[in-house]
Amino acid sequence: MDASLEKIADPTLAEMGKNLKEVMRMLENSQRRIEEENGKKPVSEDIPGPLQGSGQDMVSILQLVQNLMHGDEDEEPQSARIQNIGEQGHMALLGHSLGAYISTLDKEKLRKLTTRILSDTTLWLRRIFRYENGCTYFHEEEREGLAKICRLAIHSRYEDFVVDGFDVLYNKKPVIYLSAAARPGLGQYLCNQLGLPLPCLCRVPCNTMFGSQHQMDIAFLEKLIKDDIERGRLPLLLVASAGSAGVGHTDKIGRLKELCEQYDIWLHVEGVNLATLALGYVSSSVLAATKCDSMTLTPGPWLGLPAVPAVTLYKHDDPALTLVAGLTSNKPADKLRALPLWLSLQYLGLDGIVERIKHACQLSQRLQESLKKVDHIKILVEDELSSPVVVFRFFQELPDSDPAFKAVPVSGVAPAAVGRERHSCDALNRWLGEQLRQLMPMCGLTVLDLEVDGTCLQFSPLMTAAVLGTQGEDVDQLVTCIQSKLPVLTCTLQLREEFRQEVEGTAGLLYVDDPNWPGIGVVRYEHVSDDNSSLKSDPEGEKIHTGLLKKLNELESDLIFKMGPEYKSMKSCIYIGMASDDVDISELVETIAVTAREIEENSRLLENMTEVVRKGIQEAQVQLQKANEERLLEEGVLRQIPVVGSVLNWFSPVQASQKGRSFNLTAGSLESTEYTYVHKVQGTGVTPPPTPSGTQSKQRLPGQKPFKRALRGSDAVSETSSVSHIEDLEKVDQLCSGLEHSSPEEAHCPEQVPTAPDPMARQTETLQNKAQHPEGDNPQEEGLERLR
Repeated sequence: MDASLEKIADPTLAEMGKNLKEVMRMLENSQRRIEEENGKKPVSEDIPGPLQGSGQDMVSILQLVQNLMHGDEDEEPQSARIQNIGEQGHMALLGHSLGAYISTLDKEKLRKLTTRILSDTTLWLRRIFRYENGCTYFHEEEREGLAKICRLAIHSRYEDFVVDGFDVLYNKKPVIYLSAAARPGLGQYLCNQLGLPLPCLCRVPCNTMFGSQHQMDIAFLEKLIKDDIERGRLPLLLVASAGSAGVGHTDKIGRLKELCEQYDIWLHVEGVNLATLALGYVSSSVLAATKCDSMTLTPGPWLGLPAVPAVTLYKHDDPALTLVAGLTSNKPADKLRALPLWLSLQYLGLDGIVERIKHACQLSQRLQESLKKVDHIKILVEDELSSPVVVFRFFQELPDSDPAFKAVPVSGVAPAAVGRERHSCDALNRWLGEQLRQLMPMCGLTVLDLEVDGTCLQFSPLMTAAVLGTQGEDVDQLVTCIQSKLPVLTCTLQLREEFRQEVEGTAGLLYVDDPNWPGIGVVRYEHVSDDNSSLKSDPEGEKIHTGLLKKLNELESDLIFKMGPEYKSMKSCIYIGMASDDVDISELVETIAVTAREIEENSRLLENMTEVVRKGIQEAQVQLQKANEERLLEEGVLRQIPVVGSVLNWFSPVQASQKGRSFNLTAGSLESTEYTYVHKVQGTGVTPPPTPSGTQSKQRLPGQKPFKRALRGSDAVSETSSVSHIEDLEKVDQLCSGLEHSSPEEAHCPEQVPTAPDPMARQTETLQNKAQHPEGDNPQEEGLERLR
């Protein structure tokens, strides 16, 4: 590329291209070096320093930019999505630098150059996406094009809007129709940009009885239009989807176009499926979008081009109205917005553009075909052939599940019997999405919360594959990763209901229904002074749950235990994580209850002992004071005087008895030390109470972790061991009976010396001694009697 730059006659352009390549190389090499150093990254200075008077060179400034870009990668791990820029990305970035340079030309050259760039880009986009006789509007904000189209529709339908303004809209309110599956916040954005009240928006529901649940209900839309006309309103614009924001469905655009022509409504289409218009084969539903009044394209993410504007194609013959609506401009800077896209389209060429879009569609088809063979995975995309978006979710129908769970009402309000299963699956799908995003970042999965289907996972390669560089091998690894997580999901979902029933049937435990927790469940121990109706903090409960969490983690089981605040409460509870194997729920719940009860009782025992020690110290102080008073009365006042007392004690010593006291912690009382001095042994006192323990003590096999169900083979092992033990005893009995009938010489052979101690031989020797020496005739006992 350096040799090609030397051929450029304009030295400024050559220097600009060389500098851009050098800057990108420096930034990419620095980031690669940071990754190789395993966490060693430059420290970013968030606090701005003073501006240096002498200035800095370009390398120092780029170093600062690099530090600001990659200084907080630990906090934002998803920032790796912008790394795969490539050579075509450099061309798009070069367009912004060229735009600033071109703006310095004289007006005539600038006008010719911007007109050429705008006309070329418009012609290429119209031919690539099959949109005939249209104009283009380039904008940075993706929704900005629709807002300008709405403004154009208002100027077209209200002739006096330029003069009368809001009064015209007040007398005949405009209505903008949006699908219920449209992107969130789109209607509010349009009202804010146009200065319209929210009642000007009309939300059209999707099909509830027939057809797709994500396509606009055309019959209901026509009824809404007729009602608005009868009430004196003006149906203005309809926004249709060619690939909805959630599931990627395409509305029946052909039928909607006929309806809009009948009632003179502007039809605007947007969606990711519009990218398939560049392919050789296009579905009829998407192909109908070429007949609409306007459409919005986002070639930047489709082709992996950074900092490339979105494009709105529209059909209108009045240049004055388009100028008033803001779709056209006489400013050269506005026309230069197309420069990055103009450069990138030429670099990729038609074959490169089609290849990137085709590759993304093949990735989605590959994932769809693979997921069809995976159990417990439901694909939600119905028009599989025309949609490059794959939306799926984990599901499992429990044996006792309600059939109504298969069809949740559109309103989203599930019955009480279905809500628990719905929330459980949503939490598990959310956990699955987080795991897949961490393990497979190259696939660019997104977690969605759909009103009808719940929490789902979306794979939209048209929006992510070109940026992340997703390949077919990545899709295969994604399917393998999903299959590896399914046993954990199915096992956890089966154990959630059993855990709830077991906790509700255990005294002292309270089941906490947290729909957002992807685990077996949440439980809280109710201690004696616990007030369930109070939302205040509970220090005693927090202390018990902290100790309980520590004890549970010390068991070294496969389960993960966490502690967190209960939903809408400050009280603590224990969160139990995912289960990868069959768990004995009864043992788990019993262990939690018993351990928490032990911690509470030990805590109360310590508190009681503290109170006893405090009272004992007070009593000892009283008794010491009484002993001093008695000694004062016994010895007299004169003996307390230093000089006189010494003389009296010399002539007449006092024979005072020493009375000692000791504090018994077990009994909680003061005792005399007379017994200790007489017998030279400290008294044992009262036996301490036993430590509370569980009612059931389950024995585990060697190597078996806590809360694991015993395998079926363990019973067979125990039966085999017991049978073999009985056979050994029978052999010993037979050997003993043979020894009773044998002579002493045959029974004892000094030449046979065992090489290693044998338990069977030891038992045989014991039985032999008993056989030869019955009770009362034991030589060992006789030897002991002689020694005595």
